[in-house]
Amino acid sequence: MKKTEYNYTPMTTQDLELRKDEEYTILEKSDANWWRARDKYGKEGYIPSNYVEELKIVYFFIDSWYCKNMNRSQAEKLLKAENKDGGFLVRDSSKAGKYTVSLLTKGGGEAVGSCRHYNICTTPQSQYYLAEKHNFNTIAELINYHQHNAAGMVSRLKHIVSNRARPPSTAGLGYGVWEIDPRYLTFIKELGSGQFGVVKYGKWQGQHDVAIKMIKEGSMSEDDFIEEAKIMMKLRHENLVQLYGVCTKQRPIYIVTEYLANGCLLTYLKEGLKQHPTSIQLLEMCKDVAEGMAYLEAHQYIHRDLAARNCLVDGNGTVKVTDFGLSRYVLDDEYTSSVGSKFPVRWSPPEVLLYCKFSSKSDIWAYGVLMWEVYTLGRLPYERLNNTEIVDQVSRGLRLFRPQLANERVYSIMSSCWLDKAEERPNFQELALTVQDLLYELQ
Repeated sequence: MKKTEYNYTPMTTQDLELRKDEEYTILEKSDANWWRARDKYGKEGYIPSNYVEELKIVYFFIDSWYCKNMNRSQAEKLLKAENKDGGFLVRDSSKAGKYTVSLLTKGGGEAVGSCRHYNICTTPQSQYYLAEKHNFNTIAELINYHQHNAAGMVSRLKHIVSNRARPPSTAGLGYGVWEIDPRYLTFIKELGSGQFGVVKYGKWQGQHDVAIKMIKEGSMSEDDFIEEAKIMMKLRHENLVQLYGVCTKQRPIYIVTEYLANGCLLTYLKEGLKQHPTSIQLLEMCKDVAEGMAYLEAHQYIHRDLAARNCLVDGNGTVKVTDFGLSRYVLDDEYTSSVGSKFPVRWSPPEVLLYCKFSSKSDIWAYGVLMWEVYTLGRLPYERLNNTEIVDQVSRGLRLFRPQLANERVYSIMSSCWLDKAEERPNFQELALTVQDLLYELQ
């Protein structure tokens, strides 16, 4: 038995409507992204699997103070927008399976409060506590107690601050849908242009936000990509831009993806961060990318062009990786040859520059450069060198300097990505855990 976290409106005749907080029986799980289910009225159909939770683990997920998939920076932004003394929420900690209470206090009577963050700890007997000697069997009981007692915190938990997250992206726009009829697409504005052509923001069926990449004829090996797209659509992770489908019955072909309101990470670093970013904000961006890449790595996917320009930022500030694997289908000698001016030389390790040898370890190198971009707020790597000089000097051992905003521990993570021997570099799972642990210490 499953309980839904979100409402879901069917997008095809095969889909089943979901109503938040109702229970559904799962009939079939042959597709990881779309499960066949039955509602309490006996109606059957397909539902997005990431819209439901096991009943046994949602004992506090339905409480209004729980904000799933919210990081520290997002919590502080929400609490300060409400600006109530004692305003609080519970969020996922940076460490998997752990939870944090974020609390706003106006202890000094200031106009805008400050935020404190308390990790919820567990005893050896699996009880929960914020203050020692005040242990509880469930997180709900713990929160209820601290709504009446500060018990070691700067304030009791006075006001629930909630921002029930928008539903996550589905893998495709309905069960079995990967070919999208362009008549259902509305083009609203141009977002930019890239290697493959123009990207526009639009709507599908007049209501769903989408980004539409219009593939310039002659820029891509289209038939190969269309076959790959069917596989890529099944990749689903909160730190990957979701591929919804393709329009292949006309030319140019369209690639339809999730739309992210804050656009390209590189532009966001240069222009979108309104105030000086905190070290936690920057590290959270790196964590997002590492977790998206760890998922790709686990599915034997090599990105080949990981960089800040190929990541996007949603309305909450979450970073998602895009364009994974697309470079394999480029029909452009300058892009596919390591001597070409369009080739991502500044993000490439020696084995790619010298032998065009791509692997998940070359993606690791690029991730280190992306971290450097994040901590320099979007500067160009090796900005004083041309491509030929970079190939020569990186092959001889040149590495990027430590950015001013990066401490030694952050720089050591970057440096571990730039080891000469590819096999000595960490994998993305290890990197994600390292960044998680560092974030957890900063909580």
